Amino acid sequence: MNAQSDVVAEDDDDFELPWLPDRWTGLRLAGVHFDAIRIDGPRGRVVADQLASITTGGPGPVILAYGGKRATYFLVPVGSTGHRAWPPGVARLTGPVACERRRYFIGVPALRGSTWPLTWHSRPTPDGRLVNVSLLHAVVRAVWAASE
Repeated sequence: MNAQSDVVAEDDDDFELPWLPDRWTGLRLAGVHFDAIRIDGPRGRVVADQLASITTGGPGPVILAYGGKRATYFLVPVGSTGHRAWPPGVARLTGPVACERRRYFIGVPALRGSTWPLTWHSRPTPDGRLVNVSLLHAVVRAVWAASE
């Protein structure tokens, strides 16, 4: 887990965003408030750590899942992922597309309380800023290139 997400003053939790649950976890439909990029396994954690390092701990909201595939979810602006070539192993979770009947729901943890198996690697901020998809794409490509 990222050290920045472990040390949070109580005052840092005193804000609301329309997609942030008050407690536990909530499911949010992709394409409404954000889309998401999902990376399963250790590569997702590496990307999250590098993104946090580049942005000095403030890359935007990044969620870690400790169950199943141990996925990392990067919350990005709606419609921002489609015009990029993402490497294999990166899933774009976007809003409904006319030619597809799929809908993606992303589990979002609250800022406090029990949210297992989800937790924040990088917490949302009061301004509601999301992950910069151009920077995320560059970091993903660098991580993939380094592991080939």
